[in-house]
Amino acid sequence: MEKLPANVGWLWIKEGFALFRKQPAELSTLFLSYMFLMIVVGIIPLLGQLLPLLLVPVFSMAFMQACVHIEEGKRVYPNLLLTGFRSPAFGRLVKLGGLYLAAAVIAVAASSLIDGGVFWQAMTGQIALDEKTVQGSGMSLAMLFAAAIFTPAGMAFWYAAPLMAWQNMSIGKAVFYSFFAVRRAGKAFLVYGIAWAVIGVLIPVTVSSVLVLLTGKIAITMLVLLPLSIVMSIIMYCSFYPTYTHIFGRPEPVSAD
Repeated sequence: MEKLPANVGWLWIKEGFALFRKQPAELSTLFLSYMFLMIVVGIIPLLGQLLPLLLVPVFSMAFMQACVHIEEGKRVYPNLLLTGFRSPAFGRLVKLGGLYLAAAVIAVAASSLIDGGVFWQAMTGQIALDEKTVQGSGMSLAMLFAAAIFTPAGMAFWYAAPLMAWQNMSIGKAVFYSFFAVRRAGKAFLVYGIAWAVIGVLIPVTVSSVLVLLTGKIAITMLVLLPLSIVMSIIMYCSFYPTYTHIFGRPEPVSAD
């Protein structure tokens, strides 16, 4: 694992955009197929709230494999959503999803120390998430606290799925390597995170402000912001791939267990 300079964080975003630019329609179809599937899964009573989080590592391999296809000059199709399910590491990916879910629950539950449980109740659907709920509750600080609690787990999970699927690692080994890989590339990840935070706020705010001034209609603004947010989400998904290849190299096929 190489120690990377800070400016590599911006390079990851540029490479993610370059991947998207090669097959924008195909990647958009893959992303929308994924979102539709998550909506369908969300309809399932009880499990609908848990399965999307549980299957995050499984579905993450679809977008990673899509980037591999693009690099190899292959066409990206929606059936890549089955990549994780077909992988010999499928069982381990699901178990990793269980750890991901547990870490998220612990982080959100810990936020109760800050706001008395308002954020927890909002996330679990016990109360409505509206202006009245947020005002004076300290929920914003609680969300930041939950994010801080989840950060070490996020570091451990960042590379775990591709390491398991592409390098056939066990869960423990993948989590270990992922955590220390992110730690060694900490400056690059700091730039990467700040850049995405700025892009995610600055671009939508600028676009919406200009549209409101030109048209004066919120509906038109929303019609533009929706596809913009989708495109930005896809580029962000694509940028995950170079964060992997810059540290671990390009993936090679692994044999079944």
